[in-house]
Amino acid sequence: MTRRLLPAAGLLATPCLSLAHGFGQRYDLPLPLWLYLTGAGLTVALSFAFLALWRRDAPAAPCQGDHARLLLRRIPGARALAFFLRLLVLALYVLVIVAGLVGVQNPVKNIAPAMVWAIWWVGMAYVSALVGDLWALVNPLDSVARAAQRLCPRRRAPFGWPAWLDSWPATLLFFCFIWMELNWEGSEQPASLAWAMLLYSAFTWAGMALFGRATWLRNAEVFHVVFGLLARFAPNTLRDGAWYVRPYAAGLLVAEPVHRARLVLVILMLAAVSFDGMMETQAWYDIVDAVLAVSPGAIGWITTAALLLMPALFLAVFLLFCLLVARCGASDGRPPLPLMQVAGRFVLTLVPIAIAYHFAHYLSFLAMAGQYLIPLASDPLGLGWDLCGTRLYFIRLGIVDAKAVWYVSLFAIVAGHVAAVWLAHVCALRLFAGRRAALRSQYPMLALMVAYTLLSLWIIAQPIVGG
Repeated sequence: MTRRLLPAAGLLATPCLSLAHGFGQRYDLPLPLWLYLTGAGLTVALSFAFLALWRRDAPAAPCQGDHARLLLRRIPGARALAFFLRLLVLALYVLVIVAGLVGVQNPVKNIAPAMVWAIWWVGMAYVSALVGDLWALVNPLDSVARAAQRLCPRRRAPFGWPAWLDSWPATLLFFCFIWMELNWEGSEQPASLAWAMLLYSAFTWAGMALFGRATWLRNAEVFHVVFGLLARFAPNTLRDGAWYVRPYAAGLLVAEPVHRARLVLVILMLAAVSFDGMMETQAWYDIVDAVLAVSPGAIGWITTAALLLMPALFLAVFLLFCLLVARCGASDGRPPLPLMQVAGRFVLTLVPIAIAYHFAHYLSFLAMAGQYLIPLASDPLGLGWDLCGTRLYFIRLGIVDAKAVWYVSLFAIVAGHVAAVWLAHVCALRLFAGRRAALRSQYPMLALMVAYTLLSLWIIAQPIVGG
């Protein structure tokens, strides 16, 4: 996404910035890239060896995905704070739509692109994963629906949610959102963004009216579902008006396999951010050039085809390794566990990897594009205002350089994969009979984790480092 979002943040002032995450310089590693890849792969492998030698029983099966300790049953002033946050985010939501519709259509001078892509999409994902599910609290679409529900307390949704539909609407909508992010020409145009927000809002409110607010949020409001999945990694959770704390990643340990729609959604989240990074590599440009040499009119279809192919490839590889996990974990002549049962239990172990790559890939973009909110706060519509006296704020394009991003990315990706190895280890101890069978089952998953560690670091390295 960075390649398409940099123009929206005004980061295409020079041609060299369209590559390299917006950096104006190139960072040459002090060591060859293969040494970093080898070290990262060995770190992930050694984490598994440590877990194999650490003879401790798996944690008890969680309740509703939480290993949580009650911190406060009632938070003083919680209702007033929640109301203020909802009102603030609702006001920002209206501001972005108004700015998109009536403000200047220069993405650099309009607050809509920076708010949508940098602060909301990238920033909210960071907050969800590292702090807690803030989106569930401040979702402006839900705030409007709550207000409507209070005005008409006796109204009931006319339809029940079909069991066969599961949460497939959220999965399909997430694919559409990723396609818009990566391949839609209007993704950086304020008016186009505003109309897309209005269309999605109307669709969401209609769905809530037909099926119920809570039901629609749980199964079809794509950002409620996606940010909720990321928030399972976070240490804070609110439930029934109480505040609970838990270890990082503990919320990803589930007692039952997730349904197929959620499984596909997690794979899509992982594949989408990997594909976004792949689009900034020279290998991708070579593929595009080769396709255009054969079919010059195919430019509009290349990204769409690749965006369909990559999640399908990720899903096929994941299911293949889950099949190997099931076979390796079979013991005493028992038949292997069903494939979808294994895949449904292990798929959430991939969420830390998606979080780590999201953090690594978008760190420089958020640091730079977020600066544009300082002058835009004074002139959100691009009409020449100076409400806060910051309209002439100087933007520092190199506030986060390539060297810093490389080492932060290296740490984040390795840490994310180590967390995934730990989660997979705990899942295996719960799922398979006996510690030896559980450890044996993890050899294929370990190979998959190491391979994806190397792929992730290679993708991150291509635009910003030499080696």
